[in-house]
Amino acid sequence: MASLIWSLIPMTSSHKDTLPAILGGPAVRPMGAPTWPRSDGAITAALEQCARSGTWGKYDGENCQRLRQQLGEYHAADHVALCSSGTVGIELALRGLNIAAGDEVLLAGYDFKGNFLNVLTVGATPVLVDLDPQTGQMNPQRAAHAIGPKTRAIIATHLHGGVVDMSALHQLADEHRLAIIEDACQMPGAKLGLHRAGMQGDVGVISFGGSKLLTAGRGGAVLTNRADVITRLRRYSFRGNDAYPLSELQAAVLLPQLEQLDSRRAERRRRADDLCKQLADVPVLTPIHVVAGSNETDFYKVGFRYHAETCGGLSRDVFAAAMQAEGIALFPGFRGLHLIHARSRFRQADELSEATRADSDWLVLHHPVLLEGSSAIREVVMAVRKIHVHAEHLRTANLSIRATVGPWESKS
Repeated sequence: MASLIWSLIPMTSSHKDTLPAILGGPAVRPMGAPTWPRSDGAITAALEQCARSGTWGKYDGENCQRLRQQLGEYHAADHVALCSSGTVGIELALRGLNIAAGDEVLLAGYDFKGNFLNVLTVGATPVLVDLDPQTGQMNPQRAAHAIGPKTRAIIATHLHGGVVDMSALHQLADEHRLAIIEDACQMPGAKLGLHRAGMQGDVGVISFGGSKLLTAGRGGAVLTNRADVITRLRRYSFRGNDAYPLSELQAAVLLPQLEQLDSRRAERRRRADDLCKQLADVPVLTPIHVVAGSNETDFYKVGFRYHAETCGGLSRDVFAAAMQAEGIALFPGFRGLHLIHARSRFRQADELSEATRADSDWLVLHHPVLLEGSSAIREVVMAVRKIHVHAEHLRTANLSIRATVGPWESKS
């Protein structure tokens, strides 16, 4: 489409060489975005060991047992339940807390849609809460105004490198006797103050989906120190055997990744900080994450606010498509939950203006590039600068491009 448009416009070869790839120029990263999961000798060895020993065919063998033990020790969690996806993990957390028909559950107006649907699945009503304009996460002050007589729990999701203010949320939950489910699917094991992500509420959930920082293709885990929660969860899941299992093969490939998680997190943090510093003088993207104090966050996605007004009025969707053509895995974020679900399915406490803004303005960079070194970060910055310089060309080309999301838009 772009080549057809620009074939009508005379240009020299040198001019064409400076154009964005979406308009026929050379891509900054002609090899495209890095693949995930990465090739890893430790994972290959784990799979070969499963094949030799025959443990790959067991229902709940030594790898699952080791993974539960190591996740429990790593997170300081008394109880760990492995499951088939992070999405199922949220449902099991709700059931473990005995959330049911007639109850209400608070969650951010901008969140993974599976969390919204899980609340409906157990018969409860989602209550949407607006975002903090600084952090882009659930706003505890807005949450306070959303609490009603039927409110039983809060789902607090850390997204795009940002962190929910869990201290303020805890005060609120304690005051109103509410349970907290901490969704740490985008930053498993991150240090948030004195605790690992997932261990600041009543129940935590992490994901092992195919694109996640810890990946087994699918899978998840529920973490808790509450014996009553794990008892209800297991009672619901056991149907003669586990109805939502993680396999021995999945557990086997997760074990070496768990050993590497801290060092990889440190590398991702360094590269994300470097990227944000290098983009500071380009008035197009503003990081949405706020890293402060003793937090050691992680980045499944690096989130940015896109400013069309500083990029020639170029739409967010065309900007994202142009970046993708340069070989950069930059995509629009989630949809605002209030914008994609019927009004009869949820309650909202206010106009959700920040969630609406996130729906229209946010972009997310997928994490594998953060492990490729400083040269890969420079390529991301080069691509942003390139699109910024040629924004007027892109806008007047009238490219008809719909918003696209990455193939990893799943919690499972």
